[in-house]
Amino acid sequence: MVSLPPLAPFPQSSWRQHLSSSEWNTLLQSWTSICRAISSLSENEIKAALARDDSIATFLVSFAEETAEAGFTILDSHSTTLPKAVFQLVSRVFNVSPPPQLFDYAFLANIARIFPRKATAPLIAQLFQRHAAALEAALTALKKQLIPQLEAGIKGDLKSVEARLIRLNYLLHASSDTCTLFLAGSDFLDGLIVCFRVMNPPLRKVILTTTYLCLVGLIDTEPAKWSMLSDQLYALKEAADAHKAGPLNVNDSLVPELITNTPLLKILLRRAEDTGAATENFKKRITALEGYRKGTMVRPKRLTRRRLDKGKGKITQQEVNADIHVHKMSQITQVQDLFPDLGSGFVSKCLDEYGEDVEQVVANLLSETLPPHLANADRSESLLSHPEAGRTELAPRPTPPQVPTRHNVFDDDDFDRLAMDVSKVSFGKKPGKNADEMLKDKANAPNKSAIFSALAAFDSDDDERDDTYDADDVGGTVDASNQEADAASDSNEEALFRAYQMDSKLFDRDAGTRRGNPRAKLREETGMTDEAIEGWALILVRNPQQKRRLEAKYAFSGQQAQLERTSWRESPAGSGEEGSEPDGGSSRGGRGGGRGRGRGRGRGRGGNVAGPTGEKETESARKNKEANKGSRANHNRRDARAKKIARGGFAG
Repeated sequence: MVSLPPLAPFPQSSWRQHLSSSEWNTLLQSWTSICRAISSLSENEIKAALARDDSIATFLVSFAEETAEAGFTILDSHSTTLPKAVFQLVSRVFNVSPPPQLFDYAFLANIARIFPRKATAPLIAQLFQRHAAALEAALTALKKQLIPQLEAGIKGDLKSVEARLIRLNYLLHASSDTCTLFLAGSDFLDGLIVCFRVMNPPLRKVILTTTYLCLVGLIDTEPAKWSMLSDQLYALKEAADAHKAGPLNVNDSLVPELITNTPLLKILLRRAEDTGAATENFKKRITALEGYRKGTMVRPKRLTRRRLDKGKGKITQQEVNADIHVHKMSQITQVQDLFPDLGSGFVSKCLDEYGEDVEQVVANLLSETLPPHLANADRSESLLSHPEAGRTELAPRPTPPQVPTRHNVFDDDDFDRLAMDVSKVSFGKKPGKNADEMLKDKANAPNKSAIFSALAAFDSDDDERDDTYDADDVGGTVDASNQEADAASDSNEEALFRAYQMDSKLFDRDAGTRRGNPRAKLREETGMTDEAIEGWALILVRNPQQKRRLEAKYAFSGQQAQLERTSWRESPAGSGEEGSEPDGGSSRGGRGGGRGRGRGRGRGRGGNVAGPTGEKETESARKNKEANKGSRANHNRRDARAKKIARGGFAG
């Protein structure tokens, strides 16, 4: 036998950066040649090569690890020949006696990831048949490591669990025997259900995929594990009922998400009906789980600022297909949740093939029953994010008609015909006129007759008392029609108010107060009943303004030292004259209050503005000359003078 050189490990990405393109192509060519040479050896020679050193196993593990992360694109021109040679070598090694490194779940998952399921599924199934003990021991060790981490929930190493489950899903997708091994017993499924309670969306998506692949894998074996599947469905139903009875959200568990977001129940029921395994018990469990399907949730529309379409842009093919892409991308995302290694372009082709039916696409991907043009297509193909722009059409176009002339209301006016008087035209702010120019301008002069008629409209007898604020002063309106009733009410009011000031408890509404002597005397004095007396006190308490008015009205007891000054005071005996100053002096004779003239001007006891200079009273009168003109009807004299002038009189 010719001695072959050992296989060098496949370099990591940090090492590949230091290799030139020629060196890298030489390495790829060498690996391809050596793998083909080893694959052509007999079984005994392959056993001897594996026993001599571990270079073959090391190369296979490193190649699967790096290409699973970066894809076959790193192989450049050997992206087809080298993977084919490696797969042939793996098949020959599995048929002999593979070393322990190749039983690791990471290597098997990477092989299932980089090669299609149609090729890897028979290979791993053959490995289970020939080396079941060693392979089951390696996978059982992984299962025992995952179960405590899953049951620990948030206290466990969630990142490690997520990474292991992501890698394990590729192996579950390719090997139904692995699905059967992990679902043996209820520990692994219970751990998935418990760990799903952790609010970690990426981890939840991975757990959902793992559960779906394990359950579907039970019916892909020969023969199908219908009894085991029925037990697992019952376990899911029990877990969903227990979660529903708990304090958490009913729909926030693994079972509703599994039933709603995956076609699990439809696939199981259809496969059971096709094979004749759809018993009544099995159908009942499918129907019971169907009750946990969540209702459709309509995502609210995103509030975006609406752009004004001015019709200036040119429509593109990307804008035409925008709505179609949004709908299709949601379907592509559903498929990629279960098959993350598939490109969006390949999934889009599958959806077009099956009429955008996600369930049929998933079912055919799992069973590897795609049409030949899809089975041989590039599964990592992605959609074009920037489609090519369409060709610009440069064909000549007819000359558009001329734009019509615009018209407005100022056409053919004085400015348009240049007939405007230049003296009436001003640019900017018009300069203002002085007083002489305004007096000379008779165009805007006011009409004298209109002024006189406006002045004549005033009433000459307008010197009446202003009672605007009387209601606020007295607490109500004044009715002078019934003076006798007012006098009687005033007498009762004074008696009641005096009694209220002396003792307010006299007006209490209880039997003891009503039978007392003070109440009896008050009834005799006023002639009122108990209800009227108590009602009067209640109104007084509720009306603070009336209480203040009564206090001011009955506060004088003959010992008041000074009268309060008000803005207007009525003269005694209805003479129609206003009162004098507080000091008693009459500085000037006031005009009459109603009709006729008042008394003439004269000297009073008080100060006078025309008195001797230097006297205290004279100086005080001069200071207060303008203080109270409103109280002496100065405005009435001014209005009377204006009326006299309007009648044609002359100023005196």
